[in-house]
Amino acid sequence: MRKQRGLAGIGESIALALDVLRRNLLRSSLTVLGIVIGVTTIIVIGAVIQGLNSNVLGQIQSLGSNTIICYKFSWATLGRLSSDVLQRKDLKAEWADGLAQLPHVLAAAPTARIENYNLNAGSSNVRRGSVRAQNVILEGDKPSIAQISNFNLERGRFFNQTDEEHHSPVTVLGRITANKLFPKGEDPVGQEVLLEGQAFTVVGVLEEQKQALGTGENPEDNIAVIPFSVMRKMHPEFKDLVLFIAADDTKNMPIVVDEVREYMRRVRRLPSDKPDDFALLTTDTFLDSWKQISGSIFIAMLAVGSVALLVGGIGVMNIMLVSVTERTREIGVRKAIGARRSNILTQFLLEAVTLAALGGVIGVLFGGLIVLVIRLAFSAFPAAISVSLVALGVAVAGSIGVFFGVYPAWKAARLNPVEALRYE
Repeated sequence: MRKQRGLAGIGESIALALDVLRRNLLRSSLTVLGIVIGVTTIIVIGAVIQGLNSNVLGQIQSLGSNTIICYKFSWATLGRLSSDVLQRKDLKAEWADGLAQLPHVLAAAPTARIENYNLNAGSSNVRRGSVRAQNVILEGDKPSIAQISNFNLERGRFFNQTDEEHHSPVTVLGRITANKLFPKGEDPVGQEVLLEGQAFTVVGVLEEQKQALGTGENPEDNIAVIPFSVMRKMHPEFKDLVLFIAADDTKNMPIVVDEVREYMRRVRRLPSDKPDDFALLTTDTFLDSWKQISGSIFIAMLAVGSVALLVGGIGVMNIMLVSVTERTREIGVRKAIGARRSNILTQFLLEAVTLAALGGVIGVLFGGLIVLVIRLAFSAFPAAISVSLVALGVAVAGSIGVFFGVYPAWKAARLNPVEALRYE
C-alpha cells in the first residue's frame, strides 16, 4: 500500500513538473538546447563509430584469421616511422618458397603491387580499343595467393602454375576495371586488353571488394592482377615485395608466427642481440590498431558532446534556481499545509530530471534523424543506433538533471515557510 502511494506521488510530481515546463515552454526549450546538442552528438558519433567498426572489422576478418603478412615494416604503426625503419632492406620473393615448407604453413606467396599510396590509387593504364581504364593498381601474384587472400571470382578463373612458369600474358581484372573496359556488358573473359602497352588475355573478373572506410568507388576494384613472373619481367626494378603466409589452422597461429619469425631472422642473418628488421602482421594486429584509433575518435567526440552537456546542465541549474525564486510563496503554502522537506526536494529534483531527460529524448530523436540521413546519403555505410546507445543518451541526460538539480532542490527544501509566505 505504501509502495503504491509512493508511486502515485512520484507520478503526480512528474505530472506537475511537466505542467510547469509547459507553462514556461520557450524558457524550457532554450534551457535544454545544450543537452539536446550534447546527446545528439553522442548518438551520431556512436552510430558512426559502430558503422566504421562494422566495415573495418569485416574487411580485417576478410584477410583470414589464419593469414600472416610479412613486410619490412608494420602497416599498423600509429605515427611517423623512423628513418632506420624506412631504410630496411626489401624482402625477397624466393623466401616464400622456404616459408611454404615450414611445418604448419599451408601456403606462402610473394606479392608485388604498384600503386600511388599517397593518392590511394593505381598508376597504370589499361586499354581496349578506344576505351581506357586509368589509375589501375597493378599487382603481381603467384597462383598460391588464391589459397591465402580473399580473391573471389565473379567469372572466369585465376591464373595457374602453368601461366606462372610460362610467363603467360594473362590477367584477372577488378570489377571497376572490367566495367570501364567493357561498358556494354560484354563478357571480358577471353578478350584481349593492352596493359601498359602489352597485350594480355582476360581470364577472370574479381567480385566487388569490401570497403572499410568511405563510400563510392573502391580503389581495390580498379585493379589488374597478373602472374608474378610476368610482373618481374615488366618491372625488374620493382623490389618492394610483401610475403603472405597462411597457417594450416587458426589454432596453430602462435606456432606459425614463431616459425616465420625464426625463418625470417635466419635468412635476414640477424644475430640474437638484434631486434627484428621486419614486421609480422595478423588480424589481431590490425584489430588492436583499429581499436586504438576508434577509441581515440570516440573519446574526442565524447569530449565535444560533454561540453554541450555541461552547458546544458548549467542552464538547468540556472532555470531551476529562477523557478525556486519565482515559486517561493508556493513553497511556503505547501509547507504550511503539511508538505515535508523531502516532498519539496523530490518535486524540484524531478522537475530538473524531467527537463534534462526531455532534452535527452529530443537529442536521441534528432540523432536518429541525422543517422537516417547518413544512411540514405551513403547506402554502403552501415551506421546504426543500438538500444544501448539510446539508453546511454537518455541516462546521461537524466544524470545531468540529477547532478545540476540537487542544489536548487535542496535550496527550495530548506526555505523557511514563514519567510516564504512573506515573500513578494
